[in-house]
Amino acid sequence: MGTMRALLGLFALVVATAAQSQTYPSKPVKVIVSFTAGSATDILARLMAEQFTRSMGQPFVVENKPGAGGSVGTEQAKNAAADGYTLVMAGSGPFGINPAVYAKLPYDPVKDFELIGNMVLTPQVLVVGAQQPYKTLAELVAGARAKPGDIAFASLGNGSTSHLTMEAFQSAAGVKLNHIPFKGTGDAQAQLIGGQIPLMSDTVSGVMAQVKAGKLRALGVAIPQRSPHLPDVPTVAEQGYRGFESVGWVGLAAPAKTPKAVLDKLSAELKKMMADPAVNEKLLALGFTPVSDTPEQFAAWVKSEIAKWKKVATDSGAKID
Repeated sequence: MGTMRALLGLFALVVATAAQSQTYPSKPVKVIVSFTAGSATDILARLMAEQFTRSMGQPFVVENKPGAGGSVGTEQAKNAAADGYTLVMAGSGPFGINPAVYAKLPYDPVKDFELIGNMVLTPQVLVVGAQQPYKTLAELVAGARAKPGDIAFASLGNGSTSHLTMEAFQSAAGVKLNHIPFKGTGDAQAQLIGGQIPLMSDTVSGVMAQVKAGKLRALGVAIPQRSPHLPDVPTVAEQGYRGFESVGWVGLAAPAKTPKAVLDKLSAELKKMMADPAVNEKLLALGFTPVSDTPEQFAAWVKSEIAKWKKVATDSGAKID
C-alpha cells in the first residue's frame, strides 16, 4: 500500500512537472538587474528580455535594483518565489567577486541559485577622462607613485568587477590609489567626463561609445589580446604587466529550487538565443564576447571565478565589512 502511494505520488509529480513545463510562462517574468540602467548587465538583460518576450509569448520585464556591488538586487532574487517568474542576471561582480570581498554576504551564489547559463564575457578596460594628462599606463603609474593615494578611481560599487580590477592593478603596479564607489556606469563616467575623478575600469561595452566620442581615453584593455572594438588600445599586459587579465561575465540564474522543467525550458531558450546569428552580431557590436554553455558548465565556471577573486582579494587586502 505504501509503495503504491509513493508511486502514485511520483506519477502526480511527473505529470505536474510536465504540465508546468508546457504552460510556463503563463504570466510576465521579472528579470532583476543588480546594476543601473545603461550598465553592461542592463544592456544585455534588455536584449535578452526582448528575445524571450518574442519567443516565449509573455513579457520579460527588466527591473533595476542597484546597490552594494550588485548584492541588493541579488538578495531580492534569492528571496523571490522559486517558480520561474523571477530571474536574475548573474554577473561576475555579485556572483564571482562579492563572495571574496564581503565579510557577510546575504546570499550564496552557488547554494541559493540555479545557474542557467553564461551569455557573454565583458573584458575590462582602464580609462581616464579626456582632459587628464595621462596618455599611457606608464604615465598614470608615475603620477600615482609621485603622490600615493592622491589619484582617485571610480568603480561601479564596492565589490564590483571594476573595483577588483583596480585593486589587482594597484597590486601589480605597486601603487596606492583612492577608491570612490558609485552605483553604476552612468554616474561614474559622468565624474570622469566632468574631470572630478581621473580614472576607472569598466567593460569595453560600457565605455566604447565615450572612448570613440573622445570623452574618455582608454589606457589599456585587461585581456591577453587587443580588443577588436578598441584595436588601437594596447593591453595592460603588453605595457609591462605580464599576465594581467580581468574579464567580467554575465549569465542568467533563478532562485534555488526553481522546478527543473522550468529551468530546462529557460536553458533551451537561452541556447536558442545564443545560436541566433543576428543576436551574436548585436552582442559583438555592443562590445560583448558571446559564449554559450550548459548549466553545469556555468556552475563550474562560477566556482572557479570565486576562487580566483578570493586570491585577488587576499593579495590586495580588499575587504568590505
